[in-house]
Amino acid sequence: MTRISIPRRRLIQGAAAAIALPSSFAALAQAPAPARQFRIGNQKGTLNILKGRGTLEKRLAPLGVTVKWTEFTAGPVQLEALNVGSIDFGDVGEAPPIFAQAAGAPLAYVAATQHRPQTEAVLVPKASAIKSVADLKGKKIAFNKGSNVHYFIVKLFEKHGLSYADLNPVYLPPADARAAFEKGSVDAWVIWDPFLAAAEKSLDARILVDATGVVGNRAYYFSSLDYVAKNADVLAIAVEEINKVDTWGAANKEQLASELAALWGLPKPVADVTVARTAYGITPINKAILAEQQKIADTFFELKLIPKKINVLEAAGAGVA
Repeated sequence: MTRISIPRRRLIQGAAAAIALPSSFAALAQAPAPARQFRIGNQKGTLNILKGRGTLEKRLAPLGVTVKWTEFTAGPVQLEALNVGSIDFGDVGEAPPIFAQAAGAPLAYVAATQHRPQTEAVLVPKASAIKSVADLKGKKIAFNKGSNVHYFIVKLFEKHGLSYADLNPVYLPPADARAAFEKGSVDAWVIWDPFLAAAEKSLDARILVDATGVVGNRAYYFSSLDYVAKNADVLAIAVEEINKVDTWGAANKEQLASELAALWGLPKPVADVTVARTAYGITPINKAILAEQQKIADTFFELKLIPKKINVLEAAGAGVA
């Protein structure tokens, strides 16, 4: 049998390589994990104030998480960004998440504000002959279609023995609705703060009734189901930091109003009114809160505002009690 001769130098090199191999694996094992991102879509409000504080970045830095902020003008646009994977987190009112879920967005509710019924109301001109909810029957009422106030006006009519057929809606976004209200083209306007407070202050409008005892009117913080599953630690810290801003705001309403007035580009007295009637503090999502959203979703389905019946619990992240 022919023997194959391997030079001694090559044997030594091969042995050295074999010895070095485990240490290479150890180096790979000790390599830092890829950096994580937390991409926040923010509207002009609590999240903007949190951004200015910089506290979230400080809390997430030890976890290797970088924060990226993108400002949006409205909740539906934020949810569209979530659907295409451009953001991981944002804030929104009650209605947009329902439309997003009905459209198949991978939405997950993360936290909710307290009920804020006084921050949405039916406005009428100060000298209007409309004195009660019953007087709204057949009157031209402006509001944003498919919004939180759409749900409010439907439930308000129900509470006072009026049917949906008694409602004469004029579907307009806030800016157009304000113009129509100011010109007298509509008899009433259903709107939320700070538009509500601005109309009270500058148009001498009168609140006929707010949502107290009719609907809760929460706002929500959302993420995607995938992000919730992989980044529960990041979201828990975000909720803590947002709640700190809310707690500070409740104790420092004068300063909060000044900051919000600057963000909104509105006079401070308008922000003062909004801040005074807003309930502060946020809470993690639970099944009772999602049951409130389910009622809104069912109402919107009955009104044919969404194409299919949805189960809001499917937008619950892991661990929802």
